[in-house]
Amino acid sequence: MPVSRRKFIQLSSLASAALLVPKFLKAFEYNPMPTAISGEKVLVIIQLSGGNDGLNTIIPYRNDIYYGSRPKLAIDRASALSLNDDAGIHPALQQVKSLYDQGFVSILNDVGYPRPDRSHFRSMDIWQTGSRADELLTTGWIGRYLDGSCADCDDHNTRAIEVDDTLSLAMKGRDRSALAVSDVNKFYKAASDPFFKKIAATHAEEHEAQLADYLYKTLHETVSSADYVFQQSKIYKSTQVYPDTALGKRMKTIGSLINAHADTKVYYVSHGSFDTHVGQSQRQEQLFKDLDNSIAALVADLKQNNRFSDVLIMTFSEFGRRVAQNASNGTDHGTANNMFMISGGLKKAGLYNPLSDLTNLDEGDLRYQLDFKQVYATILDNWLDGASRNVLNKKYQVLDFV
Repeated sequence: MPVSRRKFIQLSSLASAALLVPKFLKAFEYNPMPTAISGEKVLVIIQLSGGNDGLNTIIPYRNDIYYGSRPKLAIDRASALSLNDDAGIHPALQQVKSLYDQGFVSILNDVGYPRPDRSHFRSMDIWQTGSRADELLTTGWIGRYLDGSCADCDDHNTRAIEVDDTLSLAMKGRDRSALAVSDVNKFYKAASDPFFKKIAATHAEEHEAQLADYLYKTLHETVSSADYVFQQSKIYKSTQVYPDTALGKRMKTIGSLINAHADTKVYYVSHGSFDTHVGQSQRQEQLFKDLDNSIAALVADLKQNNRFSDVLIMTFSEFGRRVAQNASNGTDHGTANNMFMISGGLKKAGLYNPLSDLTNLDEGDLRYQLDFKQVYATILDNWLDGASRNVLNKKYQVLDFV
């Protein structure tokens, strides 16, 4: 059966994107009412792209320097949601605040690294690869975790999934990489194209070049699973109401897969942009409301299925913002920032370490207290059993939030 150049390119794209999909799809073959398996630890990473303003996230509302540096941008104490006598949380994060009050949130302040870089691209590379500021790595920290933990995984590894159309550097390893899947239904429709089905069905009769043979085989596996997952996805449709936003839909996909007991250990999503040089207040509030509602929906979904104690939700951003506001009622690129850890399995909740010291700045920027690689080491060793020394190429002192 001759294949046109256009169809071959389509076939190549679908098969390449779906290379790891068949087992991912078969994750839905579990019992419709799965029983939670204790110790089945999962990490959900939420990247706050663009550099979220940490000082207007966790608000030092008794600090005169904060208000003096941000005469129009600071959040007043009456509006902030109180965490203790010294700190509050952004008023748009109401449901995260409720989780905090229940002991399900640990807030790490001033997380960063030595000699910080204020470029979006370089700083994001540093965070995603787990490198030093003077070190260039081409693999991500989750990718290297996959390299080390997936030696005996089969060819259709789904140990890590990014819910997006493209794969972040964090998820790329030397030998193993994560799978990027944006929309299960769209994938099913693509795999159900009559041409692709015909190709898959006749693969055994075809003996094209080696590459074509490989693509035919991959497509055959993908199509056979896509037909099944379309029916199973109806059974596993969550009863939890998620926001009708890009982030909400992605979190719903994550919740469905976790509750279906897919073999995935790490999920990754991006949210933003938080690059608020101009008119920060409204933009950050809008993004936080979406984040707040999406996290709350996922947590409720996990609780309903007895999975919350086995899932750790981590937020990070490539850098924070400068302490002083700029002339456009926004903030410019800064350095250290806060991170949220949300789980029913935390060992230490609340404000993990002191608030930022605004009397001891580095040329107008916050000084880091915690190296982000300590956070990664803690998650790798205490949550994912991932041998952090091998992943991060150094032994870092672990923390005790999990």
